[in-house]
Amino acid sequence: MQYRPLGTTDLQVSVIGLGTMTWGEQNSERDAHEQLDVALDAGVNLIDAAEMYPVPPRPETQGLTERYIGSWLQRSGRRQDVVIATKAAGPARTAQRPQHVRGGRTHYTKDNLFEAVNASLDRLQTDYIDLYQLHWPDRSTNTFGERGYRHRDDEYTVPIEETLDALGALVQSGKVRHVGVSNETPWGLGRYLHLAQLGGRPRVVSIQNAYSLVNRSFEVGLAEIAVRERAGLLAYSPLAMGTLSGKYLAGTRPPGSRITLFQRFARYSGERTEQAVYEYVKLFRSHGIDPAQGALAFVNSREFVTSTLIGATTVEQLRQNIASIDLTLPQEVLDGIEAIHARYPNPAP
Repeated sequence: MQYRPLGTTDLQVSVIGLGTMTWGEQNSERDAHEQLDVALDAGVNLIDAAEMYPVPPRPETQGLTERYIGSWLQRSGRRQDVVIATKAAGPARTAQRPQHVRGGRTHYTKDNLFEAVNASLDRLQTDYIDLYQLHWPDRSTNTFGERGYRHRDDEYTVPIEETLDALGALVQSGKVRHVGVSNETPWGLGRYLHLAQLGGRPRVVSIQNAYSLVNRSFEVGLAEIAVRERAGLLAYSPLAMGTLSGKYLAGTRPPGSRITLFQRFARYSGERTEQAVYEYVKLFRSHGIDPAQGALAFVNSREFVTSTLIGATTVEQLRQNIASIDLTLPQEVLDGIEAIHARYPNPAP
């Protein structure tokens, strides 16, 4: 395993991080514990969760992911071996966002964030969270693949200054060590960093956004901030919900797979996305590279990436994905990737 610094902190996190959003829906508690054991044996130390997990979010399952991590921590006694990251759900401004989390008290105010952290700590069975992230912006902006920016001045939104003050209080309390953002824009990340630079507020140490061969939009605007300000990317959906493995090509829908089970996951199902995936899979296979490992190796190699968050529903998938850390893509493949990207730029933002 390889490790990189988490922003400006003294924490070193594994370049492969373990995503957990299937635990409690597609994966049982036993599955989750097995995945954690396998991941740690391979050198993974970053575990990423969220209070709203598993996904799809439902009132009946909300919080199970954190509970499974908590029961594993109690069973294993390995709290000191892992960096636990979790997230606070934001306002439910669209039908796709969960309405049920904390009874809808999800604006990023001090009271709401303390409520969220205390509940997560209880489920995780730990005294502190290493990295506490805001799952999406409090304000209306482009998130989760939304195209076209529509500004709104007429909505209630918590000022970033107030939210940072609340996060600072959490850090002061000892419940949270470091803070990060997720699904943020260049303006949002820049604003958080600027306010921290003025003094007295915690500095964002990471940003968790989608990044993959079919969604490299992070490279425009955010990548430069991530490198220059040492607020690296925790890349989620590096396999574009599994599409870059090639298993969904030509309309194939394997039984039990995420896109087969849940219609909400349409972000990576467009015609141009499928065309691009076909080309990437063809490129990797022509060089004797497993497509999933090739797609992950590309993300691993980006200088603005702190950790690539992988999710798996089977231990076999998990081991295969972790093994991408040992793959260095030859220049010929990297050139081929850029040629495909030029033809199909960001088909699934």
